Amino acid sequence: MNSDTPLSPRPLHHLSDVRHRVMTARQLRDHGVSGPAAGERCRPGGPWQQLLPGVFLLRTGPATSEERLHAALLYTVPRTQGPPVQPGPATATAAAREAAAGPYGSAMITGAAALALHRFTSVPPLLALDHIDVLVPRTRRLRASGFVRIVRAHTLPHPQTLTGVPVAPVARAVADTVAQLTDASTVRRLLAEAVRGGHCEAAAVVKELTRARLLARAHVVDAVDTLLAEGRAVAEGRLYDLVRDHRLPAPLWNVDLRLPGGPCLGRVDAFWPEHSVAVEIDSRTPRQDDDAVWSAQFRKREHLERLGIMVVHITPKKLRETPEQQAAVVRTALMASADRDPAAYLVVLPR
Repeated sequence: MNSDTPLSPRPLHHLSDVRHRVMTARQLRDHGVSGPAAGERCRPGGPWQQLLPGVFLLRTGPATSEERLHAALLYTVPRTQGPPVQPGPATATAAAREAAAGPYGSAMITGAAALALHRFTSVPPLLALDHIDVLVPRTRRLRASGFVRIVRAHTLPHPQTLTGVPVAPVARAVADTVAQLTDASTVRRLLAEAVRGGHCEAAAVVKELTRARLLARAHVVDAVDTLLAEGRAVAEGRLYDLVRDHRLPAPLWNVDLRLPGGPCLGRVDAFWPEHSVAVEIDSRTPRQDDDAVWSAQFRKREHLERLGIMVVHITPKKLRETPEQQAAVVRTALMASADRDPAAYLVVLPR
């Protein structure tokens, strides 16, 4: 029997499909191949190889990056569960449950491998990675093996599907990658690419770093300070683009508002004095005291609105994901100024 010989009772076919090139011991048993028979095929000179405990590659030669990803996820599948097969009448219900959970259960790729799938340039390509990190529920009793490293979580994020495999969101993958890094410059490059590349917002990354308790590391704190400045600059750039691309009137950028002879009322990112409308980018992060920061922002907004200034708050995420909607909000505020009472006279100073 060779690697192309059909197996029974469920023959293997379409071997060009990675899900048929990489199989678990359970799947092979479903196809009529016993454990000893699979081991015999993996002997030196045999047609197969064992990539991980209980996971086989049904060909010789180095595994591709796709095969390694698939094998890493299959390694985490409970031995009582396997990827869905074509069910007969007796197995239809069980197969339906497995299909609903996905072929890999709740596991997903995270860490540097996930970032490579998200097309980050600051991490090595998949084939150059020594380890593939797999995120699983904290209750799973799994050990690292071969090129698979296990990452556990109390609560799993909702995965994205990239190249046919479940992948952790960028912010979570960044945190799991940073947990393995000690070089400050590498951490800074990684965080900067996450924000500058438009993959996620700075606040989302900081939230995940906080959750992973990584902000106790000095090199991570320094990188986060750079990240927040980067995130702020990116958000301001998107606000400039929003005004230009949607042909809004040109505002005064980055100004302090004061009453004549009085104290500073607050800083705003854009101000239309003719319309008494201000825009402020809300860039709070989990590092800050949310209640205290929100109270200060609310007091500033309340004070300005008592003086007749309408303040529009926009988050960096909304600027990135729904610029058309945010432009409509600002335009509506500008148009509504004609129906409001005249605002108090304010002194406007450049920041």
